[in-house]
Amino acid sequence: MNIKGLDYNTQREKLVMPEYGREIQKMVDLAISLPTKEERNACAQSIIEQMESKNPQLRNNPDYEQTLWDHLFLMSRKQLDIDWPFDVNEAEKIHAKPNPVPLPGNDELYYPRYYGRLLTEVFEHLKTMPEGPKRDELVRQTANQMKRDLLTWGNGSVDDEKVADDLARFTDGVIQLDLSMFQFDHMQSAKSETKSKKKKK
Repeated sequence: MNIKGLDYNTQREKLVMPEYGREIQKMVDLAISLPTKEERNACAQSIIEQMESKNPQLRNNPDYEQTLWDHLFLMSRKQLDIDWPFDVNEAEKIHAKPNPVPLPGNDELYYPRYYGRLLTEVFEHLKTMPEGPKRDELVRQTANQMKRDLLTWGNGSVDDEKVADDLARFTDGVIQLDLSMFQFDHMQSAKSETKSKKKKK
């Protein structure tokens, strides 16, 4: 919406670096238009001083002068012809976006945080462990610990099938828990334990 006599920032040209404000940008534009390099050099030095006063926290960085000249180079849209006291060829890296963090693919299992690092190591161990009493005992301990973790995480509610499903999934199908035969340890949620303690008192 344009209203005669009113000048909105949204109607103006977008600033390259808004933190320095529109006045500094106008100074940069003026410096570009100056006819001689001597004048442009002097104007650029004055702009750097103004930029430093506008952004004093940069002084905390050991290479703050390089940063200021990089910023000036970007604000000039590479059009300022001066004797640059610093190499500004890497200036555009300031605006470069970081590489996205890769997400787990189909071939990379994601272990829920609530199972913890120890259990994820056990899952990996179970994948290659030979059948026998030792593996059966480790499966029993692992399944019960998973249920305890789920009880804590789920505020007292847990599904045995969830434990069996996760155990099979995180061991690549090596461990298949038969719920009709498997007996979980008796356990109760933290809430239930708190209630029972209160009753005893």
